[in-house]
Amino acid sequence: MATETTTATEAAHGAAEAAGHAAEAAGHGGHYVGMPQLNFDWFSNQIFWLVVTLVTIYFVLSRVALPRIAAVLAERQGTITNDLSAAEELKLQAVKAEEAYNQALADARAEAGRIVAEAKADIQADLNVAIAKADAEIAAKSAESEKAISEIRASAIDSIKEVAKDTAKEIVAALGGKADARAITAAVTARLKG
Repeated sequence: MATETTTATEAAHGAAEAAGHAAEAAGHGGHYVGMPQLNFDWFSNQIFWLVVTLVTIYFVLSRVALPRIAAVLAERQGTITNDLSAAEELKLQAVKAEEAYNQALADARAEAGRIVAEAKADIQADLNVAIAKADAEIAAKSAESEKAISEIRASAIDSIKEVAKDTAKEIVAALGGKADARAITAAVTARLKG
């Protein structure tokens, strides 16, 4: 019985709904309206509200959203421009630093070359002084040696003359003759001269 009551209630409700639709269709020229967006009777009203909505959206976008977006884009563009400027400045500084490094390197090489040349010149000057001193010492020792050699020669010649004289006297005496000291000295001197 409860099931029959529920079914009767549902049927009554469905009949009331059908009656409502029929009344609505009767109020609109006697035909049933499906989708309100496609009903030509309501187009003017829909177009009006469409225009109001679009104008409202336009003003909200143009007064609120777009200026904020434009400000963000301008800020980003400014940041990009500043970053590019900073990068360009850093690039110029890097080029200047490289030029300064190359100049310092060239100066250091030139200074090293100058120091080496000065050291070579100092060494050569010291070497020249040492060579001159050594040459002077060698010349002095050579002169002393020549003098000593001359003295030794003179002394050797004198010794040779004495030995030759003594030997000649002994030989003449051994052969049984009498040797004259002047004659033997003259003969030895003549023979030594050549």
